[in-house]
Formats: sequence, structure tokens, C-alpha cells
Amino acid sequence: MGAGAGPRRIALSSFPSPGFTPQGPETTDDALRRSRPRWLAWLLVVLAIVAVALAARWFAAAGVTKNAKSGRPPSAVAVAPVVLADMPETVSAIGTVTPLDTATVHTQLSGNVTAILFREGQMVSAGQPIVQIDPRPYALTLQQAEGTLARDSATLAMARLDLQRYETLSMQDSVARQTLENARTTVAQLEGTVATDRAAVGSARLNLQYTTIKAPFAGRIGLKQVSVGSFTTPSDAAGVAVVTRIDPIDVQFSIPQALLGDVQRKVGSGAGLPVTVLDQDNKTVLAQGAFSTFDNQINTATGTVMAKARVANPPVAASGAASGAAARALFPNQFVNVTMLVDTLRQVPTVPVSALRHGTQGDFVFLVQPDKTVKIAVVRTGPSDGTRTAILSGLTRGQVVVSEGADGLDNGSAVRLPGDKGVTAGGQRRKGAGGAGNP
Repeated sequence: MGAGAGPRRIALSSFPSPGFTPQGPETTDDALRRSRPRWLAWLLVVLAIVAVALAARWFAAAGVTKNAKSGRPPSAVAVAPVVLADMPETVSAIGTVTPLDTATVHTQLSGNVTAILFREGQMVSAGQPIVQIDPRPYALTLQQAEGTLARDSATLAMARLDLQRYETLSMQDSVARQTLENARTTVAQLEGTVATDRAAVGSARLNLQYTTIKAPFAGRIGLKQVSVGSFTTPSDAAGVAVVTRIDPIDVQFSIPQALLGDVQRKVGSGAGLPVTVLDQDNKTVLAQGAFSTFDNQINTATGTVMAKARVANPPVAASGAASGAAARALFPNQFVNVTMLVDTLRQVPTVPVSALRHGTQGDFVFLVQPDKTVKIAVVRTGPSDGTRTAILSGLTRGQVVVSEGADGLDNGSAVRLPGDKGVTAGGQRRKGAGGAGNP
């Protein structure tokens, strides 16, 4: 075909393959067209980095300016001054009421119960009859012993008369010496017999007394363990009743071994350690007493030592209660709360318990500054009475701390004090007051 007669065929080999670099001469326009995408991309990257940096700097500068001016809207808080006061150092523990004496009363002899002479739960005095056993068999035994004693006493009296006669005849050399010695031996034997009879009479009389079972000491008697008509013996494990001494009464509680030295020094110096016994709610005082003694070893499992306090437990007469029916504040085996005064810190700085905060740096409070901002003050705390806490270091008298509303505060935070517009004395906003940031 001719040059213009048909479509032109181009061989595939005429197109450059990927990665092909022409080897022929390159014009200036071709180089500019190829390099323009590269520097344009780099320019866009640089502009983006500059924009991000400027935005971050702008936001940071805005935050710094805002924090420098106010940081956050002032918080309404309640404040309290640091005051000097005496702070008791106490040990608080859970205690158990334990009676001084508890006795299971047993019968001394066997017999049928003929009478129950007590009312369950009543107070009994020492030596008061509580159970009566049939005394008739023991009364007969006593009579028999007394009869034997009377017979042997008469025989002894006759033998002594014979001995006197033989001694007189012996002085006159009118009786054989053997007869005199036999008379003396007879008298000695009868004296022994009479002594044995007297002991038998005493034993029979004692058994007769044992038929009336009596309370060993003053206290409260429990439930009866026998009934009228039952046969009781000394081997009965339950006995006839249990008597417990309840006034005075002891309270056992544990003391940490770290305080053992302080308590021992106080006890050794003769200083009394007052003990207050409260109910399970730790609100009502049940009794007052004094520390009595320690146990002789420390419990290795708990690191504590058992202590005992003795308290008075007089009757508490209720309105309309009959005489002798008054209850007691403490009951044996009762669980109570015990507070023992170990020492008293004199005139130490104190703050309300609500002012104390806890963080990684330890215990701290927020100190109110003259410009109505707060400053964190790390403190070392001491004993507390539940309302105020002693501060051993970190605060001085007259400083003002935040007592309520400290949540969300930080070092340098602005606060609104009681008396400021829209804030009550408790640190709360008055109804209808403006926002926190509007003074």
C-alpha cells in the first residue's frame, strides 16, 4: 500500500517499557514538567507541618492564658481554721464481756429433788438455798452416828472409872500390874472409837447440810437443770444450775503490739488507763472502768496481745420495774466496742476530719491563700476523736483549710468562700445565685 492509502501500523516495540529511560537528548520543558510534582508535594507536606505546629501552639497559648487568668471557675467551699486543742490518743477494739466467776453448781450427794428454791434468771446472794434434796435418809444416818457415839462414850466413861480404881489399888499394891496396863489400853482404844464416832457424826451432819444446795457466790443464776422429783447425783455434767458473777465484770479486748510499750509505761508509772465500753453501734456508753492486766504472750497470728479491763455493772432500773428485777448494761459473752485512753496530746493543731485528703504524696489539706486560691500542704496526722484530727506537722495555728467542697480542687485553684455572693456558710450555692464563675 501507499503511504496515505490506509491506517498506519505501529509496532508494540516502539512504546517504552515500564522503567524505560530515554537515552536521547531531553528538553528544558520536559524536565520542568517531570520535576513539578515532586517539589509541589514537598511544599504541601511542609505547609501541613507548619499548620499543625501553629495550631498546637495557639491552643497551648490559649490554655495557658486561660489557666493563668482563672484555671477553672471558682469552686464554692467551706473552710475551717486550724485550732489548738487537747487530743486524746485512744485504742479502739472489739471486746467480749467475760464474768469474773462462773460456776456450775453440782450436788454433793445423790438424792431426789424435793424443791426448786430459785426463779430462773434471778439474782442470788452467796449461801442462798437454790435446790432442796430429800434430807430424810441423811437425817437418819446422822441419828445412827449420834447413837453410836453415845454408846461408845458411855463405854469410855466406864473404862476410865475402872482405870482409876486400878491405879488406886496399884498404889496399895493390891492389883496385878498386868491388870492395870490392860485397863489403860482399854481406855485408849475406847477414846479412839469415840473420836471415830464423832467424825461419823460430823460427816452425817455435813451430808444433811448438803441436802440444801446453796449458791457459791452472789450473781445471776441461769436456767434450772433439774426438776422436782428428779434424781440427781454428783456425776451429772449439767449440775443443777449455773451461777455467774456479773458485778463487777471484765471486758477482754486486743491491743496492737506497737502500743504495748506505751501502755506498760503508763501502767508501770501508776497512771490509770480509763476504759469506756460502748454498744455495737458505738454510740451509747454502757460502762466505765479501768485497764486491769495483759495476757502473758502475744498472738503471733494477729500481732496483738489480749488485755482485760474491769468495769462496774450495776443494775439499771427501768421505769415501772419491780425491786430486784432491774437489768444490767453488760451481759456475759456480749460483744461490745472498747475505747481505752492511752495518752493525751496537749494543745496540738487540729483540723476537721473532712479537711484531710489522701494522695500519692500522702495525707494533705488545701490551705486557703489570701488571694482566694488554695495550696496543697502535706501533713502528718495524729490521733483523731472522730470529729477532728491532730496534725503533728505541716500546719500551724490560725491557718485556714478547706473543710468541704475540696473535690476537684488542685494546687492554685480559685475558690469562693462562705460569705461571698451566692455561697452559704456550708460551701453550697444559694438558690437563684449565678454560675460558679459569676461573682
